[in-house]
Order: sequence, then structure tokens, then C-alpha cells
Amino acid sequence: MMPLCDQAAAVRALVESTDPGAVWAVGGPEGPHAGSDGEHPADTAFDVDGLAAVLALWPALGSLVDEGVLSLHTPLAAYGEPAAEGTPAGTTAHHLLTHPGGTAHLTHLTRLVEHLSGSPLADLVTTRVWHPLGMTGTGYTAGTLHAPLADLVRFLCHLLPPADQAAPTGISRTWTTESLRIRTGELTPARGLLWDPAPHGVWTHHAPKDAGPTLWISPRHHRWALLLPTAGRGMSRTAFREAAFTPTAPE
Repeated sequence: MMPLCDQAAAVRALVESTDPGAVWAVGGPEGPHAGSDGEHPADTAFDVDGLAAVLALWPALGSLVDEGVLSLHTPLAAYGEPAAEGTPAGTTAHHLLTHPGGTAHLTHLTRLVEHLSGSPLADLVTTRVWHPLGMTGTGYTAGTLHAPLADLVRFLCHLLPPADQAAPTGISRTWTTESLRIRTGELTPARGLLWDPAPHGVWTHHAPKDAGPTLWISPRHHRWALLLPTAGRGMSRTAFREAAFTPTAPE
């Protein structure tokens, strides 16, 4: 794979030619190698509501799994009526996490988190994840999730801790590892836990909209990337991913 500094230059050239107003960054476990951080005030909180499923719901679920409060393969009905309301008999959290279901599945999972924890999702993830990771600028405003670029970088760096360092509090390595692998067997589309596989050993999560915000991460290559495109510009996610992760030789 191309050195990260070279790929960062390729990403910068792509952004400048297609969507110069986009918010973006590429980097590794040690931090960003390039991005648009100098182009906006450091405390600017961007609308990242399209990524709320992976920034808020996914780590909150992981904390409950790590705690032993939630088992992904246990039918929701076993956790009580509020958790299973509106779902078919036998539905599990694993079903909802691995099968595309739009906002309905996310609503059921949010209800499950709040039922098991006894607190709103926003409060739970703030206490257990965002603040421990130093994501103090991330939060909901009028029901919409906002976060500064620095917080998104902290989140992605946390998922790729250096091999010789223990993962800090927030999101366990076990939860990340279990989420970033195929969990759907031979079924298509292949999926992890709210993350989707992409070429070059990359995993991605993006907003439902074709041109919405997107996160990419590759544990294999210790790299990550993020893109918040300018509304209406429609930069190609594929082009951005290829610029950030394409290897120089076949893998």
C-alpha cells in the first residue's frame, strides 16, 4: 500500500478539485496525517447526524455487551416488552445490527439500549464513551448530533490503538474486533455490526444519503479516513476511498 503521506496528498488533490469546502481527514493510530482542520475554527461542530448510528448507538451497545448486560443472540423479548416492542418474534440485536433496516432498526436498538441502561442514549454514550475519549465537543443539539473534526479524529484513532498500547476506556478492542468482521455468513450483502466491508481491507459506515458523511477504517493497514462533503456537491465516496486506501500492488 502507498505510504500514508502520499495517499494523503492524493486525497487532498481530489478534494480540492471536486469539493474544496468538504471537511475531511486521513490518518492512523497516532493521529491525522492531513485534513481540513486548518480551514475551520477548531471548535466548529458539524452536523454528523448521519453518523449517529456508529458514533453513539454502536459504542453504547458495545458497552452493554462488554458489561454482560446484553447478549447479541438473545431474543429481545427476553429483555422485556419495551425492548421487543414492534419487532418480529425471535428478533435479536444481532439481526438488527447486521441487516439493513433503516431508521426502524436503529429505533429498536436505541429503545433496547435505553431500556437496559435505564438512561437516554445521549446520556449513556456521553458518560461511557465521548467524555472518556476526550470528545467533549460532541453532543446533540435540538435532536441533531454535532461534533468537531477533532472529536471525529479521536474516535477513529481510538479504534486503531498502537499494538504495544492497551486500548483506553471508551470502546473495547473486543467490541471493535467483533464488529469489523463478516457477521452474515454467506448472506449478501455482507455486513459487520453496523459497519460494512469495502475493498482493500476497509470497513465503512456512512449516512443513508448517497453524498452524506462517511467514515472508513482499516485495522489491517492501521489507517482511517473521514469525509463530510459539502451539501449538494456529491463527491464520490468511492473516489475518496480509492484515493485514501488503494494499494500500490495487488493484495
